[in-house]
Amino acid sequence: MDSAIILFAHGSRDPKWREPIETIASSILSRAPERLVRCAYLELCAPTLPQAAAELVSRGAHRLKVFPLFLGVGKHAREDIPALLDEIRTAHPGIDIDLLPTIGESPQLIALIADLALF
Repeated sequence: MDSAIILFAHGSRDPKWREPIETIASSILSRAPERLVRCAYLELCAPTLPQAAAELVSRGAHRLKVFPLFLGVGKHAREDIPALLDEIRTAHPGIDIDLLPTIGESPQLIALIADLALF
């Protein structure tokens, strides 16, 4: 397996909070069962981003696509994620990492949220 996707979210102590993120991962797998997909969290639950990356690398991934599920581009997106990616690059020097824009930067999602609010 060459490429893997990490859905990266903030995290919560409440296990029900993770359900939407895990549902997205399940939806990706139902559309592309050959893909490696893992959820990861910044804090308060596991796995962390470095832990998820290590697992995917051990399963044969050579490229990681990190998709931050953050609505805003705040401190986590600007500072925490790049620092975590540096940590992963140090631990796995041969791995390519693609950092996707945060979900809140998606024009499609912004339009969908506006549509949902209007109904």
